[in-house]
Amino acid sequence: MTPAPKPEAAEVGAPPPPPSKKPAPTIESKGLQRYKMLGTWLLFIAVLIVCLVSVDADFTALFSQNARDNMGRILGEMARPDWSYAEDIWEPMLETVQIAIAGTMIGSVLAVPVALLCAVNIMPQKIVSIPARMVLNLVRTIPDLLFAAIFVAVFGIGAFAGMLALVFFSFGLVAKLTYEAIEAIDPGPLEAMTASGANKIQLIVFGVVPQALPYFFSYVLYTFEVNVRAAAVLGFVGAGGIGLHLDQQLNSLRYDRASTIILLTLVIVLIIDYASTYLRRKLL
Repeated sequence: MTPAPKPEAAEVGAPPPPPSKKPAPTIESKGLQRYKMLGTWLLFIAVLIVCLVSVDADFTALFSQNARDNMGRILGEMARPDWSYAEDIWEPMLETVQIAIAGTMIGSVLAVPVALLCAVNIMPQKIVSIPARMVLNLVRTIPDLLFAAIFVAVFGIGAFAGMLALVFFSFGLVAKLTYEAIEAIDPGPLEAMTASGANKIQLIVFGVVPQALPYFFSYVLYTFEVNVRAAAVLGFVGAGGIGLHLDQQLNSLRYDRASTIILLTLVIVLIIDYASTYLRRKLL
């Protein structure tokens, strides 16, 4: 007859599990948390009030008779778009999309080596990663409209200045998001490849790229969405695209034509957004 199996040591004679280091919540601790939450909200409200006072916010002006009359007149004109003007703006609309495509592609390619230099798991030497991050932060500090104004002053009015502005904007955004994605990849494959004698190039090609590439493409598509909207505004400083025509119509008080430009831009942006969202879902 087969003897009955003996109970495991974990079941008989095993010491009890150690108590949790996290103390159980008490009435006093719950009350302290409530006071902290209340203090946070009071601080938030105080900062908001100070900011509103500093900018002379007057919400009653939104409902004044003059504001209602002006808004009604402008919306009335924009509600009747001048569709005959649409045939004159297809070319600058196409130029806007081309500016966004070129700026996104060039800036994203330039962002790849900088993202690798900024990632601490790829470049642990702080003498390299910290200066690279400082340069990246400097680029990201300057808004795209300021870049466009600078390049318009240097190269003159035209689409080339707008493309260069979006190159720098895309470079800063894609590099920032990509190096954060690289730092969050699974370190297991990198450690295994390092133990087997792989060099830095092999680590990047076979360990980093397969994990970070889907995220990189997703960030590029997101940046392209943002750049299409930005390219439509860069024309206000003379950087080409549909924004130049929109600025001219607004200055001429032709709100019916401005409405046509806005509606066509909305259609283009929606198409790009839906296509980009679909591609990002497929990639991730």
